[in-house]
Amino acid sequence: MAGSISIRRSIRWLPGDASEPTSTIVLTSPQRQFVDLRILKDGDTIQSLQDQLPLSRLDWAIAGTSSSSTRTINGEQVCHSRWDHWVSSRTDQPDKASDEGDMYPQPDGSTLEIGSMVNPDTGRDTPYEEIWDDEDPQPTTSEQVCAVLKYEDGKERGMAVRLGRYCQGFLKTSSNMSLERWEWQDSRAARTVRIGSEELPCGESLTRVYRLGEEVTIGSKKWTVVEVA
Repeated sequence: MAGSISIRRSIRWLPGDASEPTSTIVLTSPQRQFVDLRILKDGDTIQSLQDQLPLSRLDWAIAGTSSSSTRTINGEQVCHSRWDHWVSSRTDQPDKASDEGDMYPQPDGSTLEIGSMVNPDTGRDTPYEEIWDDEDPQPTTSEQVCAVLKYEDGKERGMAVRLGRYCQGFLKTSSNMSLERWEWQDSRAARTVRIGSEELPCGESLTRVYRLGEEVTIGSKKWTVVEVA
């Protein structure tokens, strides 16, 4: 199956030095639906597994769809990726937002992404370089390796992507934002990030097998399974 688990190693806002102030993971399904969570670190770590983090620890949360094309730069064929936002922590008009970058494979197996976007520290559009490491999706006790669930009610939107041993979910309502990251550790599902109070379909997705079109009630909300693999 396709799909990718991308873990950011560093970001560099030119002309500054590279660093990694966040724990950033992007889960992208075979049909190119993604959830991207960027959590500010507390020192070198996020925090203990079950602690609920304050909203101030959120750098960026995005969910949407991605696409790739090829273009020529300086005579070289380069993969160009684009991420169209469906829900975002930084704007109430995500349908008008996107980000994109050129992807360069590196000798150590990582990927260098080069582009330009708004630096949240300055508010100005700034050239950047990101280094990404990819993991292959691995199964848990469930025979299903990928599931995507969506929630939509008016302007309230949420998406959860389970891929291999990871699941990330993000929900934005009129009054708050909630997000979770779960990982398969020591033969069980463990929550490693939580912000907000809403329940999300992340923990159960690492062990359940969903049917396409199935409706799943989590808390007070009904989520729909829109992709399985």
